[in-house]
Amino acid sequence: MKRFSFPWFLLLTGLLTVGLTSAFVLGTARPSGNLALPNLYPSTDTALAAADTLPVVGSAAKLKQLLGEMELSERYLIKRGNFDTVEIMEKSSAGAAPVAAQTESNSKADFSATNVQVAGVDEADVVKTDGAYIYLAGEQRIALVKAYPAEEMKVVSTIDYSADDFRPQELYVDGGHLVVIGQVQRQEVKRPYGQMGVKAIVYDIRNKEKPAQVREVELEGNYLSSRKIGSSLYIVTNKYLDYVPILMGGKEPSAPVYRDSAVTGGSAVIKWDDIRYFPASKEPNYLFVAGVALDKPDQPADVSAYLGSGETVYASPQNLYVVVSRYSYPGAGEKPEEIGKRGFAPSPDVDLSSTIYKFALKQGKTVYSGSGEVPGHVLNQFSLDEHAGYLRIAATSGEIWRNDERTSKNNLYVLDDKLTMTGKLEGLAPGEKIYSVRFMGSRGYVVTFKQVDPLFVIDLKDPKKPSVLGALKIPGYSDYLHPYDENHIIGFGKDTVVFDRKDGTERSFAPVALYQGMKMAMFDVSDVSHPVEKWKEIIGDRGTDSELLHNHKALLFSKEKNLLAFPVTVMEIPKQQKDDPAQYGRFAFQGAYVYRIDPASGFKLQAKITHLTEQDRLKSGDGWYDSLKNVERILYIDDTLYTVSKAMIQANDLNRFDTKGKLTLP
Repeated sequence: MKRFSFPWFLLLTGLLTVGLTSAFVLGTARPSGNLALPNLYPSTDTALAAADTLPVVGSAAKLKQLLGEMELSERYLIKRGNFDTVEIMEKSSAGAAPVAAQTESNSKADFSATNVQVAGVDEADVVKTDGAYIYLAGEQRIALVKAYPAEEMKVVSTIDYSADDFRPQELYVDGGHLVVIGQVQRQEVKRPYGQMGVKAIVYDIRNKEKPAQVREVELEGNYLSSRKIGSSLYIVTNKYLDYVPILMGGKEPSAPVYRDSAVTGGSAVIKWDDIRYFPASKEPNYLFVAGVALDKPDQPADVSAYLGSGETVYASPQNLYVVVSRYSYPGAGEKPEEIGKRGFAPSPDVDLSSTIYKFALKQGKTVYSGSGEVPGHVLNQFSLDEHAGYLRIAATSGEIWRNDERTSKNNLYVLDDKLTMTGKLEGLAPGEKIYSVRFMGSRGYVVTFKQVDPLFVIDLKDPKKPSVLGALKIPGYSDYLHPYDENHIIGFGKDTVVFDRKDGTERSFAPVALYQGMKMAMFDVSDVSHPVEKWKEIIGDRGTDSELLHNHKALLFSKEKNLLAFPVTVMEIPKQQKDDPAQYGRFAFQGAYVYRIDPASGFKLQAKITHLTEQDRLKSGDGWYDSLKNVERILYIDDTLYTVSKAMIQANDLNRFDTKGKLTLP
């Protein structure tokens, strides 16, 4: 969870610096990633946002005008003397049954794929396999490893970026092509804070020993997310607009540029007439949405630019949705000069809503097709789901720390294909917030938390009337929900205990929930009105953590093999200290926990696989760190289980778990 609070120390710094204005202070304090600035000055053109056609920027002069309106509204924000902290929850939790993105491959082997949200919509990851080779993204290189058979594992080639400013982040494998996506420092742009770009490099990997670069597409900004549907790649980026030199230094704004090796000359300027803006959410930011047809190397990338930003990305096979938070304050509908005339009246009330932008996808091209809005904040991509022509979306409104009518409430909304609200279910678990969401066909599952974990089962058969079918309250919470089958769902999160705080006197404070070890639970929802926690497993003590709790791609799951595995860092408390729920554990293990799982037997731990040596463990002390030997992903090819860290790949028999091979990575 991140808190976005007003940077008062930066304001004071600005006041002490000659020539700086309050607008400049806020502008430079803005994160360059995916947190949007509050919207304080809605335009009268708001109605246009619901149409398929957005207004165009059209010219540099019009851009200046739009930035000027935004800049004035930010000054209003600066003048608010009691701006309250707004919570922004960042967690990473999918439609239908559990799915994995099967990589296109000529291999006849049975192999696992990335755990993705929607069947048919692949998501980039740091590790991929095609059933014969494993592809790994490192800090400055890509490794292609012959993985099968395990006894013959070897690195067949590497792609080195140590001499470049490119840092690979994620990758895709598409038949005979490898797509590497990462950030690049754009040297040709001279800015005091640097200028980042997002680059997708396509390699022909039919000859694994000599991967050949065949395409390169570069967008301005910071990487938000991507998807691959068939042979079509879609990338979304955010670019912050440094508007102060434009408005106050007389600098002429330049139109954004993208680079594509399929374009004559290698680069293209996006014309002002092709840049559109969202009238209700004008921001000093560009949102770029790009489509690349990987099977058509000569077809230029389809790049669209919008004056706006994105935070969360969800995609179905037909549509891509970008969500951004929007803030409303008292006086937000007034012109800046009107605010000045009537004087400033501070108020603690802040309304947070989520605006959803919809883009139709077709063969590497995107078309903006409308927008909608729901109250509250969207947790992550799993808060959205498209089903039978409707978009279902879960959000938390209000503030968890308040105990009046503006306390937090959790809500579920159903929008039609025009993103018009069709149905809603509001007021779930007042005073709590959403920790995870999962949609499965005509049902939705929502976990909220403050001291206990209510799991709500929601009926979505009638889009106009979503309703609660049942609820279960248990200790702990789930950060991620994964379907086992239509009647069972697995929750991954933390165990908790309610702790009565005392200061050694007669005074006492409100009880708080303290998280403990990692918790897995299998919920039986056969009787939807009475869901049951059928099985549970607690791993380690307070401080135990797993990447799975904030990144679903870290999970390996196969119902057919009754297989469940994930990386975990285990912390354990000595027996003599277990009476203190606030006590953190000491480092005990890092690696993969491998389970057999089924509804009849629950979770059965089969193996703990680590890349650390005994000396590593003995030298560890109480804590642990982001070691190159930390297991990050687990996958299988036929009867072999592979654990992957940045330092090595280890192969174990999938049934006996004895070691079949080890490979040190370059």
